[in-house]
Amino acid sequence: MKIILTHEVKGLGHPGDIVEVKSGYARNFLLPRGDAISWSAGGEKQIEGIRRARKSREIHDLDHAQQIKKTLEENAIRLSVKAGAGGRLFGSVTEKDVALAVKAAGGPDLDRRRIAIAGHIKTIGAHKVKVTLHPQVIANIALDVHTGA
Repeated sequence: MKIILTHEVKGLGHPGDIVEVKSGYARNFLLPRGDAISWSAGGEKQIEGIRRARKSREIHDLDHAQQIKKTLEENAIRLSVKAGAGGRLFGSVTEKDVALAVKAAGGPDLDRRRIAIAGHIKTIGAHKVKVTLHPQVIANIALDVHTGA
């Protein structure tokens, strides 16, 4: 089955790529999650928009990735959450929460799939989060999880 990727899928391709996959994989996994759309003549027209959006978010080269790494590591990212007695969170901090906190702190728009949280963050306090900006550049973000007022 021919599909058009709308998000990066590891081992398959990047947004805007047209790929051929088994129909079950497309129907049961990629299409319901929104990672792809069925290929059609009308879908071909959407590819250019998807590629433009990808290019604006994409890190241009190794030097650009180093600059972003420096800005991310210099600033501590603060994330407000709801917590109970003893500092236990109601739920846990997700990659999406980290991406939104970085954006709110004036940082770049990060793809949540490039953020790696070691274990689950379920307590308030200081935590470390890794972000893969480039195959050769990994940033370590200092995340300060605190209770929101």
